[in-house]
Amino acid sequence: MQSSRPPLEDRKMRWLLALAMAAGLAASTAQAQEIMQWLSDFPAIALSPISTQAAVSIGSSTATLLLNGDADISADNSTAARLTGPGGDTLVTEYKLVFDGDGHGGTGGPAVDYTPYDSFLVPGVPITHVVGDDDVDVTLYVRAQNPTGNVANAGNYAATATLTVTWVGP
Repeated sequence: MQSSRPPLEDRKMRWLLALAMAAGLAASTAQAQEIMQWLSDFPAIALSPISTQAAVSIGSSTATLLLNGDADISADNSTAARLTGPGGDTLVTEYKLVFDGDGHGGTGGPAVDYTPYDSFLVPGVPITHVVGDDDVDVTLYVRAQNPTGNVANAGNYAATATLTVTWVGP
């Protein structure tokens, strides 16, 4: 999988995932022997309705990343990542990230437990490549609930979680 692309330090791979609306695909990046490419789009995450003050809704989406070197994954922590609905009402929005490998026995990294949208993947998390395992399944979870003592307006809520994968090297 070789192609002529700008130098690695000038490239970033971005992933946009519009929760409950649409999924985005991270651009693929490859140069010479270096490979870092998503196999497909991430499916959109559709959350079940939150019908009571105490209800919690959880959903996830998985995509496979091909790579033959180490990388870091980070997130844009802007308010775009917070679930926002009718009249600007918001839900408590938290994200979790899981890899199918831990970077020791298989390509991957440490799992990141549920974290508020505005501090998710800060700092970024390393993805460690293990020779012979050139792909990693990356699963993003979102957990939504009403703020304490409040019930959000009824309607559709949406957020965009932007994850950036940056090449580190072999």
